[in-house]
Amino acid sequence: MCGIHLYWGKGSNKAAIQSLMGEGAYRGPDQEVALSPWPGMWVGANRLKILHPGPEADQPFWSSDGKTLLVWNGEIYNHKTLRSLLEKMGIEFSTNCDTEVLINWIQVFGVKGLEKLEGMFALIFVDLKDNSILVARDPNGEKPLYYSQNQDRLIISSVASGIAKLSEPKLDKKQIENYSFLRTPIPGKTFFKGVKEWKPARYSHIQQHSTFRWDNIPIAKSKAQEFTKKEFKSILSQAVTTQFQADVPVGIMLSGGMDSSLLYSIWYELSGTSLPAYTIQVEKKYRKKYADGDAAIALTKRIPMEHHLIHVDQQVFWDNWEAYLMSLDFPIGDSGGFLTWLIGKEAKKKVKVLISGAGADELWGGYSRHGAFDFYLKNQNLLMMLQPWLNYLPMGRKTKKFLNSLENNPSKTFLNFTALEPISDDLASEYDRVFNSKLSPYKRALDFDRQVYLVQDVLKIHDQALMAHSLEGRAPYLSGSMLAFWNEIKEESVMKGKVWIKELLIEAGLEMVTKRGKFGFGLPLQEWFAEEGSFSKMVFNRLELFEKSYGEYIPSPIREMVQNPAPAAKSHFLILYNIFLLAEWIELKKL
Repeated sequence: MCGIHLYWGKGSNKAAIQSLMGEGAYRGPDQEVALSPWPGMWVGANRLKILHPGPEADQPFWSSDGKTLLVWNGEIYNHKTLRSLLEKMGIEFSTNCDTEVLINWIQVFGVKGLEKLEGMFALIFVDLKDNSILVARDPNGEKPLYYSQNQDRLIISSVASGIAKLSEPKLDKKQIENYSFLRTPIPGKTFFKGVKEWKPARYSHIQQHSTFRWDNIPIAKSKAQEFTKKEFKSILSQAVTTQFQADVPVGIMLSGGMDSSLLYSIWYELSGTSLPAYTIQVEKKYRKKYADGDAAIALTKRIPMEHHLIHVDQQVFWDNWEAYLMSLDFPIGDSGGFLTWLIGKEAKKKVKVLISGAGADELWGGYSRHGAFDFYLKNQNLLMMLQPWLNYLPMGRKTKKFLNSLENNPSKTFLNFTALEPISDDLASEYDRVFNSKLSPYKRALDFDRQVYLVQDVLKIHDQALMAHSLEGRAPYLSGSMLAFWNEIKEESVMKGKVWIKELLIEAGLEMVTKRGKFGFGLPLQEWFAEEGSFSKMVFNRLELFEKSYGEYIPSPIREMVQNPAPAAKSHFLILYNIFLLAEWIELKKL
């Protein structure tokens, strides 16, 4: 787990690469180095030592013949299997690290070898034989990668703000619209003008810094003989066995919900070893609704673990708010980001790797919008016929949001379900190419969440919040074998409501976990706003200032809430928090 950087072309020098490395120092505080493979190019790395922590595995890592080098960020979980194959081909190894396996694997198999990598990665492979580079990012987008390119130079980095700081950083105000509805910039964009995101599953063999084209790493074929719960557990168990291992201490983020509980129960079943587990605990008066802490405590009575409760209230929030904002490469509109950051702050005292249940909801239909979309698909014609009359009936916020989101186009309807408010056709067109027309409408929606919500929100939070404390985050539900398995499943019923996850928990004697209602991971914002105290005052004041400066870029339905936040806070508290977060970040970063 590291930060990687490259500057190729006009302006490339040691000071420039060191500037990039300085912005990414928190990503790899254990070792850093910059070098120039040839005139006009510099590469740099900030290394966080997880596997083979000795200096033999430091980066950039050179091939034995001295003709290629590698800087990369991530973990290759099947590196032992790949190593065995390479050894049979006569290749000798001097370390036990996945870095040495990866550089040899690419040397032998080139871009075709990327398909066989099971893990999370963003990599830059430098070939001195023809002065070219290979750049690639893993299919799940677990590790970040950004770039800026013009006819004179190419800059690549793990940190978007690092690239922006090489010139005068400017806010891309056009991203405010997408952020207002969907919590993030448009996929492929950032909040910095001129800085783009290297999209997941993309690679490019680049011979001239001014021009290159992308190709996609395909999802591998599944080795499964049958698509059953038994095979699901086997694949997940293998992922747990692999990803819970490291040469440094490992812990888990435990919500008390199904996903993380199943991971930990499988780990303990296989190993009999307890691990540090970290759970957010809110104030007592809110625990009936925000029950992560109490649910996790109940789990500790069934499975041994070193459990740590991390308390949060408004005082804790404000005490850590500025430090959290400063750690953000750019903001994601999700209060779960702050809580993950808070977990990381505590966990770094004992561990260097944290496991999470990320990916389970997206792949296996765990969100309420998946159930709503399934209902829509089964009743589309009737709902569209009755929609004009249903809108006149008294209804709650969720029902109203559901009805206002309905359209004859299933993909647009699911986009509306995903967004905080229904979006315009123009904004929706930015996502047309994401929806895979070869899939059924329901699986197409899950695949959209896998490519967009998971990457742009869940995994970006996972990476930013944990790497701020120099911790590596891992997500066993997103193993390469699991993704390949999921990709080939045709039976939709097993992808609705996380059926297999529930059944495996029941079989493990943890039925009480499955009976807990689904509730998002976030701060008690609605309750804090309802108190009409200092929290509301601080947020409303910042929103007022932000609206005066950037109001023209906020879409009209959201702008109305920002202009009159008190009544909006009762039902649209998530939107108000997200705009507040963006406003605070822009102010602190002086954009």
